Amino acid sequence: MTPRCVTGDALTAQDVYDIWKIRDAVFAVEQQVDEEDVDGRDLLPTTTHLWLDDADGPTSYLRVYVGDDGVRHIGRVCTRKDQRGQGLSGRLMAEVSRLWGDGELQLNAQAYLESWYESFGYARAGEDYHEAGILHTPMSRTPSTAR
Repeated sequence: MTPRCVTGDALTAQDVYDIWKIRDAVFAVEQQVDEEDVDGRDLLPTTTHLWLDDADGPTSYLRVYVGDDGVRHIGRVCTRKDQRGQGLSGRLMAEVSRLWGDGELQLNAQAYLESWYESFGYARAGEDYHEAGILHTPMSRTPSTAR
């Protein structure tokens, strides 16, 4: 199964619905994040959405966007509850490395996933902080830190 890879300006209405459905299920329902998910980045041509899917929609998803700092940022990494434990998010992270691994990549990991992101070559890039009621760890990956 090859990940779908679509820039924000090329998403269909069905794509947007499916993406927000998985993000809502994971972040709002499961994790009870009470901050708005929609942040103005999803439809930009500098945002790329990657996901794997089955007949019920996306099974695993993440997005990569170019920040105001010119660096690519990974976020909204999630997997549908019934699909966890199959390495799906890992496949998406590997695809991000394949596509953009020759440059710096940054992410804000939920702190309990720090070692998981380290397995993809990311390293702590600052102190932990709370965002949306969840402890996060800033992390960065450069070609020199990649394994």
